[in-house]
Amino acid sequence: MLAGKNILLIIGGGIAAFKSLDLIRRLRERGATVTPVLTRAAEEFVTPLSVSALSGAKLYRDLFDLTDEAEMGHIQLSRSADLVVIAPATADLMAKMAQGLASDLASTLLLATDTRVLVAPAMNVRMWQHPATQRNIATLKSDGVDFVGPNDGDMACGEFGPGRMAEPLEIVAAIEIALDAGTAPGSLSGSLSGPLSGRRVLVTSGPTHEPIDPVRYIANRSSGAQGTAIARALVALGAEVIFVTGPADIARPDGVTVVAVETAAEMLEAVQNALPVEVAIFAAAVADWRVVGAGTSKIKKVKGALPVFEFAENPDILATVAQMRAGRPRLVVGFAAETDDVIVNATAKRLRKGCDWIVANDVSPETGIMGGSENAVTLISDSGAEDWPRMGKDAVAERLALRISEALG
Repeated sequence: MLAGKNILLIIGGGIAAFKSLDLIRRLRERGATVTPVLTRAAEEFVTPLSVSALSGAKLYRDLFDLTDEAEMGHIQLSRSADLVVIAPATADLMAKMAQGLASDLASTLLLATDTRVLVAPAMNVRMWQHPATQRNIATLKSDGVDFVGPNDGDMACGEFGPGRMAEPLEIVAAIEIALDAGTAPGSLSGSLSGPLSGRRVLVTSGPTHEPIDPVRYIANRSSGAQGTAIARALVALGAEVIFVTGPADIARPDGVTVVAVETAAEMLEAVQNALPVEVAIFAAAVADWRVVGAGTSKIKKVKGALPVFEFAENPDILATVAQMRAGRPRLVVGFAAETDDVIVNATAKRLRKGCDWIVANDVSPETGIMGGSENAVTLISDSGAEDWPRMGKDAVAERLALRISEALG
């Protein structure tokens, strides 16, 4: 939806300005052109160089820049965009907009534009709740200005409440809605119901630990990074997420219901307790086997004598859910970490397990994917195999979340 669109992004001066850098990246990933405008106050939080480098476009800062005025001019700049986005929008900048002031480049552009405007407010909770700010917001809404956020949460100042800028993915979703010709200016009035709003989604993540004795266990190599990123991306699109995680190395995502487990049997029980869900995503690296009769005391090392273990197969969580006769999730997504014949093995796994999609990746040591920050995956469905370029695990998660929202319709 954003391919070929030109977004004029005005970055206000607030601590949330750092999120604008991520917003630029996400917009460009989706094919949009971003023309950035930086207020003087914003330069205290992000550098012109970082904004310009990420946008790949000329940065505008000064109202009375003779070169800029000769080449384009602030009026033309304000009208050449498909959408004007202010993120973060400070109380000061919104006050200027409401009163029709034009004291700097940003406020002048906003007064001169006839393009639709989307505002993502960010400020201290007391500033947000102040009657003057609320009057200005009411004025802007009556003028047809769209809003996304703010969200409730912890503030950099230590307070809690409304005032946190919407997350970049929320803003992207709002931009897509604002660019839809079927929506009227001013119809976006605050926190969005994302495309997955009302959808209940299950995500499994991390490894399982199958005990040998109280101090030793069997496990697969997994940091839980990809599953955690998927959960975050789903929450950003409005989903209710139940996050069943084994002992992972990274912080758990915000905004999800966390169920912590250790073994495959515990994970299966947690998954079954979480049903029904509309979507189930099995990103956990579940150990295939467990030790029968795991020791209750530490097995002591005896010179010349090696311990002998009997193994049993763990429950197949993906197949159990994918092959349910009643109450099966509408969409079941599995993962396949392979080192050889990735597509062949992953395709066979999808058919064997009975899931709708398999996200396959090559975890051979030379790829650096296992334990790394990037992933290169192939999405396998009944439509075939779709290779995705190598990208950060957050980007993979966002792409998968958006694909899921499209599939659900």
